[in-house]
Amino acid sequence: MDQETAFKIAAAFGGGIGKTGATCGAVTGALMIIGLKYGAADAADKKSKETVYDLAAGFMRDFKARNGSVICQDLLGFNISSAGGPETHVIISQRCPGFIKDAADIIEQQLRS
Repeated sequence: MDQETAFKIAAAFGGGIGKTGATCGAVTGALMIIGLKYGAADAADKKSKETVYDLAAGFMRDFKARNGSVICQDLLGFNISSAGGPETHVIISQRCPGFIKDAADIIEQQLRS
């Protein structure tokens, strides 16, 4: 997949999916990577489904262990859907790169296994 397509697919993930404060976009993106690598297009493929679910649960557990939550609003400490102003952007620019790095580190470890 080219970079432009990947960015377009993930465009709505920011701010906890569409700036709702729900699941962190870095978490959602990592889960998509697990699906791309280990998922199956055939719903009858129980082995792939089990593998994907196990990896996803492990990812969620590890991310939560590092950060305390997988929920954007909890990670940032405020409701992003109603927040605004320069202080919001400062907090996001300080915290989100760490969440993205943690997600990338965890998924990289999983892909090596």
